[in-house]
Amino acid sequence: MSRFSPYTKPVRPPRPQPVAEVLGRTDAFAALRAGVEQTAALQRDLGALLPDYLAASVEPGFIKDGALTLFAAHSALAARLRHLEPRLLADLQQRGWNVHALAVKVRPRPAAQPPKTKEARMTPAATVALAALSETLPASPLQAALARMAARHRKPNPDDKKN
Repeated sequence: MSRFSPYTKPVRPPRPQPVAEVLGRTDAFAALRAGVEQTAALQRDLGALLPDYLAASVEPGFIKDGALTLFAAHSALAARLRHLEPRLLADLQQRGWNVHALAVKVRPRPAAQPPKTKEARMTPAATVALAALSETLPASPLQAALARMAARHRKPNPDDKKN
């Protein structure tokens, strides 16, 4: 015996809808959509106006009372943007943006992935040559460092493990 009525229809999950369609339904979402479109257009224009190394690390913020806020990935890029401010303002105004001032702020981005650890590889011949060089040097920090490096890269001898 089923606990569901035979007359009820199964409930289907709603179908996915494009974001543009959802944002166009109400006035509140329409304002949000306009802001998103403005930011996307500003990002495209900044990408065309700024050098590649800056365009990849700068994000547009909002425009309030004619002041555009730009977010730089780090302080060195923010300083470079401040140097480019007069030219950038003129170029943005030429493209039709009602901007009279720039506010540059630093917004660090999280590291995408930790940097890879270095894994130096040395050939057996190079290891032997390094060990021979360390043996010819007088006792010194350099001699000790070369001996440690040679020992670190020396492959273990299978006969040593038997004892």
